[in-house]
Amino acid sequence: MQTDMRKRIADLTSNILNPFLVSLIIILVLSFESASGISDALKWSLILVAISILPVFSTTVYLVRKGKLDGIFTAVRKQRTGIYLLSGVCAAVGYLVLLFSEAPLMLRAAFATGLSGVVMFTVINLWWKISLHIALVAALVMIMVILYGWTATSGVVLVLLIAWARLALKQHSLAQVVAGALVAALTTVAGFYLFGLI
Repeated sequence: MQTDMRKRIADLTSNILNPFLVSLIIILVLSFESASGISDALKWSLILVAISILPVFSTTVYLVRKGKLDGIFTAVRKQRTGIYLLSGVCAAVGYLVLLFSEAPLMLRAAFATGLSGVVMFTVINLWWKISLHIALVAALVMIMVILYGWTATSGVVLVLLIAWARLALKQHSLAQVVAGALVAALTTVAGFYLFGLI
């Protein structure tokens, strides 16, 4: 009984803190933090969601329905490669759109950093199933710390929560969870530093 409840809570946690939703939160936070006003922030949010999240999400759903993926957040490492490649293309297109549209520096930094992260995760995924769930949550927390200072480190609770959920569901090993968090956090810091935002 306790095992069933534990699994349900872990499932719920993984579904709520999923990569698509966390990516949306990152885009919204950065858009509203860096844009000149609400309408500008909404404009950038819609553009970036349309370029980066919707293509990956809709492709993933299509492949699941066609039986080519075992789930939206597939547990099979080899099935992730195509999704990572598509994510990389979307991040690159997003960065170019931001660059040539003279978008806020913070958004350009985020997409350049995201592209770097996708490249690293794609390469790692060829041999090892690193945790994308925890990577995006760790990146979000690091962005909040960069924007709002050390009081935002309370967000580490979310990192620990999603780490527990992924381990409880046996989707990842402890090493894969820790590596996902560290790679994402360090990449975020490095990217924002190179753009002069830290």
